[in-house]
Amino acid sequence: MREFIEANKDWLTVFQLPSYAPDLNPQEGIWSLVKRTIGNLAAANLDQLARAVKRSLKQIQYRPHLIDGCLAATGLITDG
Repeated sequence: MREFIEANKDWLTVFQLPSYAPDLNPQEGIWSLVKRTIGNLAAANLDQLARAVKRSLKQIQYRPHLIDGCLAATGLITDG
């Protein structure tokens, strides 16, 4: 990888990120939203839980401002 980076440094910018940084991962924000909607669910079985998670993700899908907010919260938005 280092050889590739060195060979392409004229157009490639590499950022070193910590190995574990949930605050830099937009997925963490999405899961936080899902957990809020199913937090009080007493699922009778795994299928019911899976349906609830899918329903929550579907609702988030149609609210792009929520997704944008999860990305913006990381501070990793780039121009372009």
